[in-house]
Amino acid sequence: MHKIPVTVITGFLGAGKTTLVRNLLQNAGGRRIAVLVNEFGEVGIDGDLIRDCGVCDDPPSETGISNQAANPSNIVELTNGCLCCTVQEEFLPTMEALLKRREQIDCMVIETSGLALPKPLIQAFRWPEVRRGATVDGVVTVVDCVAVAAGQFASDLDGIEAQRRADDSLDHETPLEELFEDQLACADLVLLTKVDQVDAATREKVEAWLKTELPAHVKVIPCHQGQVAAEVLLGFNAAVEDNLAARPSHHDHEAEHEHDENVTAVAWESDQTFEPRALVAKLQQLTQREEIYRIKGFVHVAQKPMRLVLQGVGNRFDYFFDRPWGADEPRQTRLVFIGEGVTEVAIAQALTA
Repeated sequence: MHKIPVTVITGFLGAGKTTLVRNLLQNAGGRRIAVLVNEFGEVGIDGDLIRDCGVCDDPPSETGISNQAANPSNIVELTNGCLCCTVQEEFLPTMEALLKRREQIDCMVIETSGLALPKPLIQAFRWPEVRRGATVDGVVTVVDCVAVAAGQFASDLDGIEAQRRADDSLDHETPLEELFEDQLACADLVLLTKVDQVDAATREKVEAWLKTELPAHVKVIPCHQGQVAAEVLLGFNAAVEDNLAARPSHHDHEAEHEHDENVTAVAWESDQTFEPRALVAKLQQLTQREEIYRIKGFVHVAQKPMRLVLQGVGNRFDYFFDRPWGADEPRQTRLVFIGEGVTEVAIAQALTA
């Protein structure tokens, strides 16, 4: 049987990977897409955002695999927060389960965590159990234009630097620039996000610089809110796992090391309603007092029939209404806080005061 083409989407925390995947599912053009999400934390915020794209009506089973063959997408949440552990502990059984249903799948998309390098994941496609049924069609690297323009590569340097210590594929002392170079070196396509937040001259300068860092055949495409045609993201036919030598990494020869257990994800839920601007003000004050690097989740806004999606990196927050609350869905505020030494008590005190 044919091999299922797999697109790997990588990029730093907050660059816009989940928004890109949502847009792809909403404009899949009839393609049956299996989506794997490697997520930091026990509460599947990213998985919920993707699942609520409007085309995924069937919730996943306990195995993470949809029970209905008619469902256009099979969403699997990989929630242990570390790419290496995902590959070693969850990736193989997940792929084996999906490959058993390959006649129902046209392609796969894997959204790596905001900490992850693509190469360790791609190497897993050399395993015989996976190689027989799937191939890495291409790697898409999502780049934050605002962060690159500021010379930071990611929106919150301190947060990214702390979180990356939780990824076994990275050296604790590796400069952020090297991690960014690795993501670019593995790319078949670079998507430049948040271009609407800079002026034309800055955008052109960032694009020009990126092109000097990439092979000539790798294109840089500006995009807004993940709005990129499926035909652009899919169909590279690169068989990346067979050509990794042409995609050098700073970490090709590094030994494994232990996790940094200080970086944790804390889930907080409440029946309380919030006014978005007032909530953001409280969260900004909280991030100034606590070592919090990323906040994401859903908010119950009084007198609003729709659910509010909130995402924060450092001290910058974005929010939008994504869909109406379900008839049987509890209208709760549900947030995940990622950082060092974060406690549910401190979160509750800050938000319920």
